[in-house]
Amino acid sequence: MLSKRSLLAGAAVAALCVAASVSPAVAQSAPLAAQPSPSMIEALQRDLGITAEQAVTRLANEARAASTEATLTKTLGDKYAGAWLNADASQLLVATSDAATANAIRAKGAQPVVVSRTLAQLDALKERLDRAPAQAQAGASLWYVDVPTNSVVVLAKQQASADALVAAAGVGGDAVRVQVSAEQPQTFVNLRGGDPYYIGGSRCSIGFSVTRGSTPGFVSAGHCGRQGQTTSNPSGTFQGSSFPGNDYSWVATPGHTPQPWVKSGSSNVIVKGSTQATVGASICRSGSTTGWRCGTVQQHNTSVTYSQGTVSGVTRTNVCAEPGDSGGSFISGSQAQGVTSGGSGNCSSGGTTYYQPVNEILQVYGLTLKVG
Repeated sequence: MLSKRSLLAGAAVAALCVAASVSPAVAQSAPLAAQPSPSMIEALQRDLGITAEQAVTRLANEARAASTEATLTKTLGDKYAGAWLNADASQLLVATSDAATANAIRAKGAQPVVVSRTLAQLDALKERLDRAPAQAQAGASLWYVDVPTNSVVVLAKQQASADALVAAAGVGGDAVRVQVSAEQPQTFVNLRGGDPYYIGGSRCSIGFSVTRGSTPGFVSAGHCGRQGQTTSNPSGTFQGSSFPGNDYSWVATPGHTPQPWVKSGSSNVIVKGSTQATVGASICRSGSTTGWRCGTVQQHNTSVTYSQGTVSGVTRTNVCAEPGDSGGSFISGSQAQGVTSGGSGNCSSGGTTYYQPVNEILQVYGLTLKVG
C-alpha cells in the first residue's frame, strides 16, 4: 500500500505528465524532469522541505535551466562566467563579462549578471591552486570556483593554512577569497565491509552501470580499490583507478547484467543520460549505508584535500553521506551526475559531500553509460 506522501508524489508526477502532453515544447526543453519517480519526489520533500508539487516544478525548472545554460555557454563563448539557480530554482542567473550580451541572456529567459572575470579566468586561478606544492595543499580543506560571487574560494580550518596555499600558488588579490571553516573532508569507506560490494574487508557503493565494448561493469570511487584488485557481491576486477588527484574507478563484472537503475528507497530511478546539472539544482545520492538522500549542487570544479592527498574537479553538494557510501550514485532528475567521493558531517547532523563527475570517468576509460 502506498503512503499518503507516495500518493501525493504520484499525483504530482501525473500532473507533470499531463502538462507535458499539453505542451510538447515544454517537455522537449525539460529532459531531466520528464517523469520524476515518486521516490525522488518523496526524497526532495523530505530533504529540501518542499511539497510534492514544488518538487515537480523544481525538477521541470532545473531541466529547462540545464538546456538554457548549455545554449548560452556556446552563445557567450569566452564572455561566459558561469550560471546558477536561485534558492527555489525558479530563476536561472547567467554571468557574463560583457554587458552587451545581457539581452541575449534575457532572450533565453535567464537573468544576466555582469561580472569582471570570466569562468575561464576563474578556472585558471583554481588550476594554479591545483598545481601548488602538496605540502601547501595539505593545510587547506578544499577550494573551488564560486560562480555566484565570481571568485575562487579557499576553505581551511586555520586562516594561516589557507593563506599559505594562496601564497604558494601566487593567486592573491580580490579574485580569491579565504574562509575559515570546520569542514574536514574524509573518504566514505567502511572497513567493516557490507553491501553492495566488497574489496577485501572494505565496503563501497556502486555508482552507475557501464559497458566497455561487450564487457559489463560499473563505475565507483578510486579510493575504493586499485587496478587489479578484485571485488565480491558482485564479483569483478578493478580495470582502472585514480586516487588522489582524481577519485574514480571502473570495475569489470563478467557474467553480470548491467541495468540503467539507481536504487531510490524501495524502487529505482531509470538513468536517461548524463547532462550536467546547474549550480543550485536539486540532486540525490544513493549509497549502501544511508540510502537515498537529496540536496542541491553547491559548486562545480572543487578541489578537496583528504589525508591521502588532493582531489580536483569534484562537485560540492549539501547532500549528507557516511562511510560505506563511497562510489555511490549522484543523479539529478534522470541524469547521472557522478560517484560519491567523500565529505564531512553525517546524515544525523547534516553534511557536505563531493562527487566525481561521471562524464570524465566515461571519457577516460572509454565507457558507455547504461541508459534506459
